[in-house]
Amino acid sequence: MKITFLENSGFMAVTDKAVIVFDYLHDPANKVVKELEHNPELPVVFFVSHHHSDHFNNEIFNLGQNHRRVYVISNDVRGIADSDLPIQWMSRGDIVENLPGISKVEALGSTDEGVSFALTLPDGKKLFHAGDLNCWHWKEENTPGEVKKAVNLFETQVDRIATLYPEFDVVFFPVDARQGRDTAMGAAIFIDKIKVKDFFPMHFGGDYRPACDFYSYPLQAETSTEFHCLHKPGESVDII
Repeated sequence: MKITFLENSGFMAVTDKAVIVFDYLHDPANKVVKELEHNPELPVVFFVSHHHSDHFNNEIFNLGQNHRRVYVISNDVRGIADSDLPIQWMSRGDIVENLPGISKVEALGSTDEGVSFALTLPDGKKLFHAGDLNCWHWKEENTPGEVKKAVNLFETQVDRIATLYPEFDVVFFPVDARQGRDTAMGAAIFIDKIKVKDFFPMHFGGDYRPACDFYSYPLQAETSTEFHCLHKPGESVDII
């Protein structure tokens, strides 16, 4: 499987059965088009976790038109008028099976808008794209009560996910430098509760360095997780 960073929370995962694109915003390196040209026989599945403008771009409907296409879109997204588009609308708890190159998709919770996605591939590998699921708070700005509420909300969502998916092979998760010293708190809680093989930070804006300072993550125990720092649009890595 080849993983390519597009921009913000956008990633492309290429398997031998499909091209999978998450939360496409922009693709400055033109990697999606190049991949589809290189693999004309592969279907393409686009995921949209929620309606925020840094996670959803209508341009996805102009991509891959010569390929078998499917769009898996959170129900909070509005303004898509073309009823002929092959769209699977999803809310939390919904399950869709037998998409091109994907055995199952389950829409899971978020602490912001929309959903997160858990994918099971035909070979059994499991991928998770968090969307805007994160422990969103700023200790420097929020009151202790607000921080506690945010942490409890996040941990409740992650505990629910862990009961369904105790481990993932690939996880894309927000590590947002705007949160200051709490930048990696959400990621650390997630990895402490759920076994993760390969972890990719996202949603880090213009400063990727805190997100890629993996030794600073406040993990409570040793982990076998492999951390990947893809921060330049178009950067890729092949994983087993």
